[in-house]
Amino acid sequence: MAARRIFTGRNVLVDGDLRAATIEVDLASGTITRVHDTVLPRDAFADVRDEDWIDAGDRLVIPGLVDAHVHLNEPGRTDWEGFWTGTRAAASGGVTAVVDMPLNSIPPTTTVANLDEKRRAAQGQCWTDVAFWGGVIPGNQAHLRPLIDAGVKGFKCFLIDSGVEEFPCVSADDLQLAMDELKNTSAVLCFHAELDTSADAPHPPADAPPADPTLYGTFLASRPQQLEVAAIELITALHRRYPALRLHIVHLSAADALPLVRAAQQSGLPLTAETCFHYLCLDAARIPDGRPEFKCCPPVRDAANRDALWDALLDGTLACVVSDHSPCVAALKHVHSGDVMRAWGGISTLGLGLSLLWTEARRRGVGVARIVEWLCVRTARHAGLGDRKGRLRAGFDADVVVWDPEAEFEVTKEGLNFKNKLTPYEGMVLRGRVEQTYVRGMLVYDRAAGGFDGLKPVGKLL
Repeated sequence: MAARRIFTGRNVLVDGDLRAATIEVDLASGTITRVHDTVLPRDAFADVRDEDWIDAGDRLVIPGLVDAHVHLNEPGRTDWEGFWTGTRAAASGGVTAVVDMPLNSIPPTTTVANLDEKRRAAQGQCWTDVAFWGGVIPGNQAHLRPLIDAGVKGFKCFLIDSGVEEFPCVSADDLQLAMDELKNTSAVLCFHAELDTSADAPHPPADAPPADPTLYGTFLASRPQQLEVAAIELITALHRRYPALRLHIVHLSAADALPLVRAAQQSGLPLTAETCFHYLCLDAARIPDGRPEFKCCPPVRDAANRDALWDALLDGTLACVVSDHSPCVAALKHVHSGDVMRAWGGISTLGLGLSLLWTEARRRGVGVARIVEWLCVRTARHAGLGDRKGRLRAGFDADVVVWDPEAEFEVTKEGLNFKNKLTPYEGMVLRGRVEQTYVRGMLVYDRAAGGFDGLKPVGKLL
């Protein structure tokens, strides 16, 4: 193996600035050793082999994406998704590190023993680097500090039914026990922020006809914005009791909840929030009825709500964008019956996120530097990887993506790399295509050469 790999191009995104640059990579350590603010000639690196000289020309060179919200489901539900297929899909979209959620695998990541089982399942299968979130469920507070010591990046909990029995939701009392354990640590506690207070609300008359389960509007009405508002009201109330503990709202979809997040941030509480590609790129009014592949929890809402989420990203209220890739087997989506209400709530996105966001961002006049900030820099920081991921900088991992922002492609089943090829984006024409993905300097995806042909997984468990 050569000692060095060199990347050069006229459009390299270095610390938010798109400019000519040349990047030197030490392949033994997998890190960037130097960034030159110019395109250096080939003969400046006489010791570097031709295959280790990557000249991107006018194409963009950007940091590898960090997707901090992914459900890989292995072991236990590997027929839904697995480390091999999930990380290949990620790499094809320029993602070089994913952080795996603690539920949907069996067992869930709620103890060190369960984390070890998941790591054994992942060994040798990962095309990207993989880190892990731990889970907070009722009664497992004694396991939280050991999980931190074992390397999880933080924790996730649900304030509403998670959809899987192995990962029950927590009450306010459960949360206080967990927050007592975490209050003097650097861990972040992440919330699925929906709280159902409908027991106190009026119910429809007993003789009212049942709502049509194939209508997207039926599902949307079942998960109103008030569920997110109620959850974030509880979260911010608890946060005031533990003001040093970092809290994070996952997949925020409700614009009505944004004032609560802003108020908490303005008061000095360390509260952050993310949103997802589907909330920024889809519109409830354009979702056809009988199409359960569009179902996710919380739901995709209307165009005005989407615009408010974009505004919140631009003003910093929302820190970052993630996929919440949450696949299942096709039968659980009830595609043939079109029953949205019975379908599993999750959207499959790995491999498409950068193109989805860039396609929508161009319409809004948002540049590539902001996209990279949301998908690379801030996601890495949120997941405790900000000292090694998300930037093209000396000392950082050489996670490098060669990207053509002008190329267009249609989303087809054949082009998807995740296991169950069901996504609401099929048939869409997107702008921006990943040409090559490198993890710690090693090529893991090459579109022109067949994608993964002749390559091997080099991902590490972080």
